[in-house]
Amino acid sequence: MRLLRQLIASLIVIGALANLATAQDTLKIGTREAPPFAMKDSHGNWTGLSIDLWKETAGRMNLDYEFQEMPTPESLVDGVRDGKLDASIAAITVTADRAQKVDFTHPYFNSGLGIVVPAADGGGWFGVAKAFFSLNFLKVLGALSLVLLAAGIGVWLFERKKNPEQFGGTTTNGLGSAFWWSAVTMTTVGYGDKSPQTLGGRLIGLVWMFTSVIIISGFTAQIASSLTVNRINTQITGPADLARFRIATVSGSIAEQYLSTNQVPIVESNTIQAALEAVKNGKADACVYDSAILNYELRGNQDLTLLPSTFDLRDYAIALPLGSPLRKQLNITLLEIEQSDLWTVIHNRYIGTES
Repeated sequence: MRLLRQLIASLIVIGALANLATAQDTLKIGTREAPPFAMKDSHGNWTGLSIDLWKETAGRMNLDYEFQEMPTPESLVDGVRDGKLDASIAAITVTADRAQKVDFTHPYFNSGLGIVVPAADGGGWFGVAKAFFSLNFLKVLGALSLVLLAAGIGVWLFERKKNPEQFGGTTTNGLGSAFWWSAVTMTTVGYGDKSPQTLGGRLIGLVWMFTSVIIISGFTAQIASSLTVNRINTQITGPADLARFRIATVSGSIAEQYLSTNQVPIVESNTIQAALEAVKNGKADACVYDSAILNYELRGNQDLTLLPSTFDLRDYAIALPLGSPLRKQLNITLLEIEQSDLWTVIHNRYIGTES
């Protein structure tokens, strides 16, 4: 009996020591670069909105931890599910599928998907002047000149001998006068300084007057199109247009799941920077990803622009193992921080003034 008591006492002591060791274990916190929520500085230290929030939370709870970088967005969740990580924090969106694998804390940020498209060329007079020297405009101008010349040659063949005062002289002078007459007639300016006198010339003039009404309308539309084609680089105005284009995004992300569900052609990339580069280089027509991250990545970028619409709204939260004893205290601490002035400081440091 005495031996049994000693054995029980020893087991109790061992269990207490094990619990103490567990309590003092360094927590492994998964994260990955997702500016401005999680990113590394020049010294390899982690910073960002989510990182600063975790540091403040862990400090208030006296938690010992170390960050462990993960390769993909989904590995942050799978690592917690498999027990390789004690928690994960970055730009982790809460979804039904993920909630079956892990528990989530109270959400600390709300975001959604955004669309990045090639930026329009310079607007105003600079954009118009640049368009005048575009290949499309020059093609339209060349075609219009050929049509005017064809009408002018027809009149010149009839008028060059019988109306030498207006269409005579050298071939160059005669064709120049005929070209001037066809241009004036097409634009209905009607100066009257050049007019055919022969029957053949007048018949061509009559046909040209009626024909030019139709031609000038078509060429006006073509010229207007050529002047604006360089300033409108995309037909994507919202999520409803995505299925007709090649869309770049990050592999394993919520954006990729959204695009796959909606049968949108995907150009996969390992990082958001690579996805944006694909749009810039013409390998993709647009990029879909988290709007807050896109807005951060596009600072100072003149080649790409973020459309104003945000869709498929999601919450960000900290991923924890199912049934984690830390969850309740984490939620209380997170709410305390979010309701304090410190959260406004952290938010404005990385995102900007809250709306």
